Amino acid sequence: MKLLNNPLAPRRALPEKTRQIKAWVRDLYCLNDDVVVALSEIACRDEGCPDVETVIGIMRPGQKIESLRVHKALADVEHADLPVPTG
Repeated sequence: MKLLNNPLAPRRALPEKTRQIKAWVRDLYCLNDDVVVALSEIACRDEGCPDVETVIGIMRPGQKIESLRVHKALADVEHADLPVPTG
């Protein structure tokens, strides 16, 4: 019996990869310890987008959440995939 791959099914946690990506974001965006960096892996329905994408939320105190999107599964995100800050 062959199991189908459900892109909406919960994925196994990847704590080491999550910590690594958060550290890359903190370094790239020069973030202080009071800034929260959150990662989510979600299904992507946009045309040209893979089944799953990684969304990175940067939450600075008193500011709107900044969202970064990487059109890859969390496990596949590399440093070079992160958007470079502007300004």
